[in-house]
Amino acid sequence: MDKTQRIHAQADSDMSAHGSSKDKKAENTKENKKTQKKHSFHSNIKVRTFLVAVLTFIVVNAVVHLQLLNTENQEKLKATYTAESTIRRLGSQIDKYLSKTDMLKSMIESGYDIKEEEFNRLGGFLLDDDDVIGAVELAKDGVVNMVYPMAGNEAAIGLDMLNNPRRSREARLARESGNYTIAGPFELAQGGVGALLFDPIYVTGDQKDKEFWGFAILIVNWDRFIDETEISKLEDAGYHYQVWRKLDEEGQRTMIASCQDESLKNDIEVDCDVPNDTWYFDIVPVKGWVSGNQLLLGNVLCLVVALLIGLVYWQFAIRHRKEQSYMAEIEKTAENARLANEAKTRFLFNMSHDIRTPMNAIIGFAQLLKDHADDKDKVNEYTSKISASGSVLLSIINQVLEMARIESGEAELNEEVGNLRELTESIKAVFEPEISRKKLSCDYLVKVTEEFVSYDETKVREILLNIIGNSVKYTPDGGNISVRVEQISKGDQGSASYRFTVADTGIGMSEEYLPHIFEEFTRERTSTETRVEGTGLGLPIVKSLVDMMGGSIDVQSKVGVGTTTTIVLTFAVATNTEVLTSMDQSWENIADRLCGMRILMAEDNDLNAELAVTLLGERGILVDRAVDGVQCIEMLRSRPSDYYIAVLMDIQMPNMDGYQATEIIRGLGDARAKIPVIAMTANAFDEDKKKAFSAGMNGHVVKPVDLERIFTVLGDVLEVGKEIKN
Repeated sequence: MDKTQRIHAQADSDMSAHGSSKDKKAENTKENKKTQKKHSFHSNIKVRTFLVAVLTFIVVNAVVHLQLLNTENQEKLKATYTAESTIRRLGSQIDKYLSKTDMLKSMIESGYDIKEEEFNRLGGFLLDDDDVIGAVELAKDGVVNMVYPMAGNEAAIGLDMLNNPRRSREARLARESGNYTIAGPFELAQGGVGALLFDPIYVTGDQKDKEFWGFAILIVNWDRFIDETEISKLEDAGYHYQVWRKLDEEGQRTMIASCQDESLKNDIEVDCDVPNDTWYFDIVPVKGWVSGNQLLLGNVLCLVVALLIGLVYWQFAIRHRKEQSYMAEIEKTAENARLANEAKTRFLFNMSHDIRTPMNAIIGFAQLLKDHADDKDKVNEYTSKISASGSVLLSIINQVLEMARIESGEAELNEEVGNLRELTESIKAVFEPEISRKKLSCDYLVKVTEEFVSYDETKVREILLNIIGNSVKYTPDGGNISVRVEQISKGDQGSASYRFTVADTGIGMSEEYLPHIFEEFTRERTSTETRVEGTGLGLPIVKSLVDMMGGSIDVQSKVGVGTTTTIVLTFAVATNTEVLTSMDQSWENIADRLCGMRILMAEDNDLNAELAVTLLGERGILVDRAVDGVQCIEMLRSRPSDYYIAVLMDIQMPNMDGYQATEIIRGLGDARAKIPVIAMTANAFDEDKKKAFSAGMNGHVVKPVDLERIFTVLGDVLEVGKEIKN
């Protein structure tokens, strides 16, 4: 080591030692400050606790007083509720009696002229056994012309209710409002004390409008009515009370009901609305609003609370520090939940936006298929494009079903060997109907040397669907779109970079808006754009996916000129072995290898079964069908152990479901127990897949039936092509 090196080494050593000493000193200082802060905290707590105890002794009387006032208010609320519920009970009882006049009212309102003899028969039916209803009257035009019973009530005949001084006010209120009205209690014209229930009757006049006919009147024996409502039991409940109403504007009272002690002190007055009137309920507890025991208890609590508050404050201060730490954890958890919910919302909006594109292709080509059913070449072309768009749609739906994973904020790349040129062609088919409809000129150029790469095809497809979809959507009719896929670096190091460029002559975006294009739910408010649907999530989603893959995205745009989007992604180039393996294990090759073999399928739905049998049969697979789990077990037992190569098992079936059937199969005592069982079901969530594997199944295929998926899973569980891998 030369001199210069030794100097630098010594300096480094000194600096290291100095740094270590400095760090240790800082750590000690920090610990000392922490200890001093803790000691100061406890000292301050002691002083504050003493002050709190002293102040508590001073203010506790005020607190107790407020509590007693609160108790008094609660008692008053309780008394108010008792008064209002009592009036409601009185009203319900009156409604019960009034319901007896409905027959009379209905007959008169229908135009029927009731004779006196008929009225007497009906009147006898209307009177009750409790003698609460003393008589029933009819008053045409307000003048009593019929009464039952007549005996003892002769004086009521001819009485003009609308003009009688003691009855006219309530009678007119009933006529004008159309609601029943209570008059009284007072001395009746026929003698005795009672109340009148005016029930107005209206008939249809010549002009088809309602005309006042008169009243159906019930004469109520008020004392018996009050006894029947059991209002006197309020005294047993500990209340003194008076119920009264005003006779006139001057405030003259009429007593409706009262307790034995008519001198109420410190009572409250409750206004209770009844039809066309107000009843006043004066009420007070027998023992007063606050009892003597409560006052004594308040004084005792005054002393106890003064001693306890200091201890409570001490505990509170200590606990407060712990709560601060706990609240920080809660806020962190809440923030994570919020972010997860935002991720879910973004994903759902994206799916809603993207599902329309392949669906439009399916509908468009289905119509073309119908129009050109006799042209075999076009039928094959349209069928292929419908299948491609259906696959895109199904992949999007599968992403929706994986929402639980998105909610957690985690997303993984599912990389498989795929062909970039074939991906571009499948996307081209998706947009072809819309491009044709808008008469757009769309140029696709794929210039790559390494077509086979290892990448997440679903996510790359989603990126291109969003970018190209925006160009198609925002480019006016007759415009131009260019899609270029170019390899910009060679795959000598096992990877290669690819540039995806989408350029259009659409409406473009302003320079002011460009910095915000990757913000969620944002759209530029131009008059042209407001007529185009969109959620404002397309580009933010593209940006997230590109970042996840470690790529870059650049957007250049100008209003009225167009937009150019450039994305650069790097993928691992597939080796020849990987490409051959991928091609050898394509579902078509697996189908060819399994041709002539027999599969047992358990499916209760006839249409699903017919479709699966037909599709598999066209590939040379022999399929025996069982309608439920029971028949599946029987057919498996009745055949040699090597008769079937696998079982396609529906989950939800009558008699025995797929889980039970699989468990029984695994319990068979021979080679049949090891036969591969593949769930073929509409239960598509991750927990459904886990449940299937827990029941002993070997694979999981989601409906609708997809030959590619079925044969891929069959190839995995039967290890078709394993020798190629080796």
